[in-house]
Amino acid sequence: MLRLLTSLLLVALGKSQPHPSGRVVNGEDAVPYSWPWQVSLQYERNGAYHHTCGGSLVAPNWVLTAGHCISSSLTYQVVLGEYDRSVKEGPEQVIPINKGDLFVHPKWNSNCVACGNDIALIKLSRSAQLGNAVQVASLPPAGDILPNGEPCYISGWGRLYTNGPLPNKLQQALMPMVDYKHCSQKDWWGSTVKATMVCAGGDLQSGCNGDSGGPLNCPTNAGIWQVHGVASFVSSLGCNTLQKPTVFTRVSAFTDWIKQTIANN
Repeated sequence: MLRLLTSLLLVALGKSQPHPSGRVVNGEDAVPYSWPWQVSLQYERNGAYHHTCGGSLVAPNWVLTAGHCISSSLTYQVVLGEYDRSVKEGPEQVIPINKGDLFVHPKWNSNCVACGNDIALIKLSRSAQLGNAVQVASLPPAGDILPNGEPCYISGWGRLYTNGPLPNKLQQALMPMVDYKHCSQKDWWGSTVKATMVCAGGDLQSGCNGDSGGPLNCPTNAGIWQVHGVASFVSSLGCNTLQKPTVFTRVSAFTDWIKQTIANN
């Protein structure tokens, strides 16, 4: 699901260099519109738009995605209410993005994805029309960290397996949370993983190229889903490599930046 650009992820980390990911690996077709904040971020090339990353609608006119998904040289649009990319089903809303409305975290370094801060906000050129197929995501409280094994879901149109095809239908996969204590072990991600990141899944289920920027959806005791992660990277050895779970930017570590960016723009 994670579409990390290869040039971004040549981090010298021995055998496990972070690598942009794409679609959900070993996932399943999502129930249509069951993740109504999920968006498809698309870039223009030769007069047509192509899916590049996922994202989450966090306000009627704001989308949260990954920093590595954004290039100032490209023209983007966001599609909300999308499910099957091969068919026009009705609920889709295609919203253009103005060049000056891309806000990448100021500490994001495209040459060092493992340094963290892989997060960005996109201001839409008009507000989304909310309804059953398009809703605003709930975000966790600042500093909130889920326990190991918490059942979360990744969703996106990333590759079905390493170097595999992109799916037409939105995919989802159950990816239990892997806490920092486990994920930062030397034979896991080691020092590549920072406290501002969260890990989930591993081995069978994972994100892959094209999933980048998309949400890690986690339930609360009240039955509300919250977006706890922004898909960031997987191992260059393969999307679903043992002891190399998918790594996400931890949303609750960037609450202040998200609020300030939206308030100031």
